[in-house]
Amino acid sequence: MINNWTFPTTRGLIILTPNIVPLALLKNPVHLLSLGFGTGAAPYAPGTFGTLAAIPLYLLLQPLGLPWYLLITVIAFVAGIWLCGETASALGVHDHSGIVWDEIVGFLVTMIAVPLDWKWILLGFLLFRLFDIAKPWPIGWIDSKLSGGLGIMLDDILAGFFALIALHLIITLAKLS
Repeated sequence: MINNWTFPTTRGLIILTPNIVPLALLKNPVHLLSLGFGTGAAPYAPGTFGTLAAIPLYLLLQPLGLPWYLLITVIAFVAGIWLCGETASALGVHDHSGIVWDEIVGFLVTMIAVPLDWKWILLGFLLFRLFDIAKPWPIGWIDSKLSGGLGIMLDDILAGFFALIALHLIITLAKLS
């Protein structure tokens, strides 16, 4: 039996159905990565759990310096196009909610050149999730128009850039005060 969560809104009811991911997929390294090391199998809010999984990766990459951080982030993006496409095919659903490699890479984009401090990590997390969920233009447009692995990855990369700009503005304003 599937339990749905129902929330009243001004537009009616929002029904959250649980995320269903066959756990056997996690045995395949391609799917293990695209499913965020298993965080994409969370029954609710897998994108949020996938973004949380990106924090330890950020903590490992940030001390390497900006050139290495950027190189690894670009490699993760390019690999993600293939990874996410493969898992979408295996699940038979374009941009299945359990595919969270795009959230991981999007968070890494958010945190480019951000000082290592828990307040910035928390704010980066919140800003990335805000832009990823709200999908302002052109993020929502790209999300609806592009398919395959590129479509899965690109909207989260753009959300990451929106969050990156907002975060750097906040950091700059914090330094000025």
